[in-house]
Amino acid sequence: MKELGFETKAVRLQSQQTHQKEHSVPLYLTSSFTFDDAAEGAAIFAGEAEGNLYSRFSNPNTDEFASKIAALEGVESAVATASGMNAIFTTFAAHLKAGDHVISAQAIFGNSTYILNTILPQWGIECTFVDAREPEQWEKAVRPNTKLLYLETPTNPTLDLIDLEFVGNICKANDIIYVVDNCFATPYLQRPAEFGADIVIHSATKWIDGQGRVLGGVIAGKKALVDTCYGFIRRTGPSMSPFNAWVLSKSLETLAVRMDRHCSNALAFATFLESHPAVERVIYPGLQSHPQYELAQKQMSAGGGMVSCVVTGGLEQARNILNGLNIFSLTANLGDARSIATHPASTTHSKTPKDVREAVGIEDGLLRFSLGLETVEDLIEDFSQAAK
Repeated sequence: MKELGFETKAVRLQSQQTHQKEHSVPLYLTSSFTFDDAAEGAAIFAGEAEGNLYSRFSNPNTDEFASKIAALEGVESAVATASGMNAIFTTFAAHLKAGDHVISAQAIFGNSTYILNTILPQWGIECTFVDAREPEQWEKAVRPNTKLLYLETPTNPTLDLIDLEFVGNICKANDIIYVVDNCFATPYLQRPAEFGADIVIHSATKWIDGQGRVLGGVIAGKKALVDTCYGFIRRTGPSMSPFNAWVLSKSLETLAVRMDRHCSNALAFATFLESHPAVERVIYPGLQSHPQYELAQKQMSAGGGMVSCVVTGGLEQARNILNGLNIFSLTANLGDARSIATHPASTTHSKTPKDVREAVGIEDGLLRFSLGLETVEDLIEDFSQAAK
């Protein structure tokens, strides 16, 4: 039998049907599970038998969601976490120790920068930040004690692309754990493991949920590495709730069709912005004007649902446009059915030092748009009237 397609996996891979013969997987809202007898309980605790013990350890809903993500990413294993930030922190905490060195792209989410700059150094772990636009910096940053390399692509919020295969070859040659945050692209548009990634991280709160309802994260990749993360989660407690897992698993069933619409809306919106007099520069991987358009064609199947632009009047004009929008929501989230407009310098990346923000292209006039599922002509008109 040939391998199932992406959409079929997303819809049809689910937990085994119970005696009730339900068509949709039930919700397992229970904190613990019972044993047939004392011997079974002892065997499960000892890892000598299969079975659920406690929902902090495992639950049919969280297990289903994680296994679906693993299948869609094309990796061996996955484990769910309470949030995307916890997936990032767990990956670092589970695999690093005092004396280790990390390499990271400069252009990453602000809280990820905080972990690498502030929390990990307290534990004797150093980090070197690399400008993703200068590929030679990756290899120069490698040290004998480099244990892990971390990046996002496309980057947040400047939508720079990092050559996954190029960086993967460096990690393989130096025995470095290669970690990629795939939140912006989703496994529908990009599968980093195909280019050498050992671990793939998602904030499932974003496109995977797709409707701004629940928090969640997931760590997927090589089984031995994911098992180490699972051990950390089991003992420290940042597990995903069964309810959130149930919602996210159902969300995966529509991921492909949603992302198709997000991408088509984003491309149309970005194309419109290129000719608008209030816009200095448009950043979208699906535009031929993007400096890494060819790389986008190589490692992504479409440009994604995020569009960024720099407006002509700097901070004042950026705020005026945001205040004039009627349809776009003003929030720091992304990946919703509703289109969202964000000013990264004063919200999502406000805690990042100004010199670091500017070094990676987060100007005061930069706006980030998460394109939703509305009629794209309405979104274009909304920007037009706000930017008069």
